[in-house]
Amino acid sequence: MTDRPVLFRLLLLLSFLPVSNACYRQGTSDNFINISFHPGQVWYDKDSVPVNAHGGGILLYKGIYYWFGEHKTEGTAGNTAQVGVHCYSSKDLYNWKNEGIVLPVVEDDPDHDLARGCILERPKVIYNARTGKFVMWFHLELKGSGYRTARSGVAVAGKVTGPYQYMGSFRPDSGVWPVNADSKDKEPVDSSIYRFSFTGGYNPDEPRDINILGRDFKSGQMARDMTLFVDDDGTAYHIYASEENRTTHISQLSNDYLRPAGKYVRVFKDRYMEAPTLFKYHGRYYFIGSGCTGWEPNAARAAVAESIWGPWTELGNPCLGPDSALTFHSQGTFILPVAGKEGAFIFMADRWNPDNAIDGRYVWLPIHINDQNINIQWVDEWDLRYFFHTKNLGINNDSYNLDTLCA
Repeated sequence: MTDRPVLFRLLLLLSFLPVSNACYRQGTSDNFINISFHPGQVWYDKDSVPVNAHGGGILLYKGIYYWFGEHKTEGTAGNTAQVGVHCYSSKDLYNWKNEGIVLPVVEDDPDHDLARGCILERPKVIYNARTGKFVMWFHLELKGSGYRTARSGVAVAGKVTGPYQYMGSFRPDSGVWPVNADSKDKEPVDSSIYRFSFTGGYNPDEPRDINILGRDFKSGQMARDMTLFVDDDGTAYHIYASEENRTTHISQLSNDYLRPAGKYVRVFKDRYMEAPTLFKYHGRYYFIGSGCTGWEPNAARAAVAESIWGPWTELGNPCLGPDSALTFHSQGTFILPVAGKEGAFIFMADRWNPDNAIDGRYVWLPIHINDQNINIQWVDEWDLRYFFHTKNLGINNDSYNLDTLCA
């Protein structure tokens, strides 16, 4: 009889062997099955239709992944909300079933917050175990306002695939100072601040020493690019670009996840970061964001902290190799923990196409964690075995090469 531990090791080794002459491949028939990720290529759902879930995030619920994102349409108008929030489901992360539009825009009321033509970006859904509800947050700009309203929208459902009931929008943390506010932050605001207009990115012509935090104290803080994060104890946080995109806010949510809890912190002050993403590993919090250059890609930025409240230490650009200075021509939207795989995290990003929004592509790449640092390298094609290889074979990000690994 074969020794069981030996047999187990043999089966494990065989699971790493190449498939045919390549380590990763994808079916090409009309009823193809995806068995790997192809960053930057068109990603088809189970109906052979391109996945339409841009700026999205993923919720794992009862062993199934649910991908929520912006449904884009053709042309430049597709960068505004013409349809709503789309949902897909998957058991393996490669193959996605279309679950339909779970939060539609409003067609017949031009004054509604969600009127067709508003800006609805980066929807994220989290599950509240206390209430049994699924809660969606997103960045909302009222129709015709450009990016001036900078609001947070909230919707709720009793079923993960919806429909989601819109609960309203607001600017977060009205009448609340951040936990790290100083006396200068609380000084009376010069009325001249209301005459300035801001570009949302670094502009040397804009005033530098200006109290945008104080300006928005009563009305609530600006909230643009955002993500949600649920900590190990069930506490949820709303992370968003604020203060004309100059500073990032991390805001604790109420127990029902529907409103701010009245406690938040300012981080990366005057660093002009957007596209925030967050994950936790071995007690440390990791952040990946980007600079503010509109639809044009730029270098990603990473940071680490022992507490979500900071202090945060910047780590520089986590991307390595060709096109790393442009985050491989993409911008992050979410960091996905892979269920059942210790230390397995996927950097989800969008390759925007502002001239034809529906043709924006998805760039999913594995994150490698090395001590307190994190790295992301481009891979043309990969699958979840990456995480087994890096863990079991002791491969670090400097030497990792799929071609060598699969030879």
